[in-house]
Amino acid sequence: QHTSESIKPIVEELRPMFPNAGIKEMKSLLFHERDMAVSKHVLIAYFKKYEPHLIKARKARRLKRKQFIAAGVNDLYTMDQHDKWKYKLGLCLHICLDPFTGVIKWLKIWWNNSNPVLIVSYYIEAVRANKGVTCLVTQSDAGTENVGVANAHTTLRHYQDPSLEGTIQHRYMLDKKNVMPEIEWSQLRRRWTPGFEDLMDYGVAQGWYSRTNTLENLVFRWVFIPWLQAELDIYRDRRNNTIKRHDKNKVLPHGVPAHIESSPESYGSFNFGVQVEDMHIAAVEKVFAPTDHPVFQLVPSSFAEMISQFYAELGSPQITRSNVWDVYNGLLSKFRGDIQSISTERIKEWEENCTIAQDDEWGRNSIEKMAGEPLSKVPGYWGGVNGGSGPGMWNGLRYKYLLTNDEPQSA
Repeated sequence: QHTSESIKPIVEELRPMFPNAGIKEMKSLLFHERDMAVSKHVLIAYFKKYEPHLIKARKARRLKRKQFIAAGVNDLYTMDQHDKWKYKLGLCLHICLDPFTGVIKWLKIWWNNSNPVLIVSYYIEAVRANKGVTCLVTQSDAGTENVGVANAHTTLRHYQDPSLEGTIQHRYMLDKKNVMPEIEWSQLRRRWTPGFEDLMDYGVAQGWYSRTNTLENLVFRWVFIPWLQAELDIYRDRRNNTIKRHDKNKVLPHGVPAHIESSPESYGSFNFGVQVEDMHIAAVEKVFAPTDHPVFQLVPSSFAEMISQFYAELGSPQITRSNVWDVYNGLLSKFRGDIQSISTERIKEWEENCTIAQDDEWGRNSIEKMAGEPLSKVPGYWGGVNGGSGPGMWNGLRYKYLLTNDEPQSA
């Protein structure tokens, strides 16, 4: 039986990496990261006794609300990039979610997020993970890095439904109207980012890492990106499997996002998922995201070979929050101690790779926008039902049902 005193050392251990986690978030963290089922009343007692300032901070927050309508599961996937770490650390994030369920379809970190080939690969991976099911419409801002996904998704929809030939099954949103990913970025910045940002800023402040130093950049990439991706995967899984706080202003179903996605009928909802053939997915991948593209290399192959050997010499330690900088510095020291044996040609290759990584325009315009008729526009609705017009879904009875019956139906 847990008490506020018994959970105190565990909460204190988690707190440096999750400094803003409130009662609900900490309950989820304890369950997913420590396999501890702690009741809400125990956490309330803990916060009142040991961290009352966080309760006050949450009460002080106010939200600006905007209208957003989604018809059902797999109606719409909306995506966006995040550049807060790009110019300081060389780390680039990208997200996609189904706004109806709240399920995060992907949450990726890499040394690039502006090459359309990379973004298409995220989309292809998500479709395969969803057993070959895609959505009606994809959505993004108007950046050219999103042209690849627009073309790839539209091509898959044309394969599945030839009557769509001549149309574009993607919406390019203007004037900051790509709202849902921005909300999720805000959640990430509050719930996950602070502890990891502090950890990385510490290394920068110590003079251990500079994005513009070729050797430091490549070692940093090799050590930090896979580790941070694993941490983001944990965060994504936690978000997808944790019920969100009830919102009286929200008409959409209230429940665990992953449960809504897998059983929409239990929430009085619809699934608009489109089944596509494996051979069509492979064909689209071959054209828009060829697997031999250099954007998929974490580091140059010659560098990967050397650093893997050095990592083995260090004993191949499992990278954790507490030793990540130690591993980085150990590997960097190995390279510097062996610098005389590295050929000039190899160093030049590495420098060119880092130059490409720091070029926002590299590959951005490598895919031309597909021609075709845009989807219909209805105020507040950006999905794909009825060609984007949506009527037939919106009626008083349906809204009344969702407003009064947003918990799952019993079996």
